Amino acid sequence: MTHVINQGMAMYWGTSRWSSMEIMEAYSVARQFNLIPPICEQAEYHMFQREKVEVQLPELFHKIAACPPSPGHPSRCPPSNGYQWMKDKIVSEEGRRQQAKLKELQAIAERMGCTLPQLAIAWCLRNDGILPKLTSSIVHEVDSILGNKPYSKKDYRS
Repeated sequence: MTHVINQGMAMYWGTSRWSSMEIMEAYSVARQFNLIPPICEQAEYHMFQREKVEVQLPELFHKIAACPPSPGHPSRCPPSNGYQWMKDKIVSEEGRRQQAKLKELQAIAERMGCTLPQLAIAWCLRNDGILPKLTSSIVHEVDSILGNKPYSKKDYRS
């Protein structure tokens, strides 16, 4: 990647859905051999997938002084059996629990005068202070419904 960047074919490079250990290994090898390390990670991040972006990556990026991840969801190429994986996920026990939580979140979205997808996007952007409607009490209410807020020993966002 260093060659690609030095030739002007790219400005930087990053990873997509790598584990913290893989990112740290890539960073360490790049530094050891005087190469350009990855500077960003594209991680799956949404209301039901929080741990990596909210706890693991901030700790890692604090250690290696890289920029924090941007909320994003990499595209997923369907396996050879099409979208059966999605149907299996939806009809699973976990999928049913998530659907029940979505019904509860729908009430919050209606109260805010927005759609459920708009609430989900606002929730992902909540740390940027962009949306005044998404008050701390609403974030707390959403977190209570989801019941999956990860906790870190340190807060690296400040």
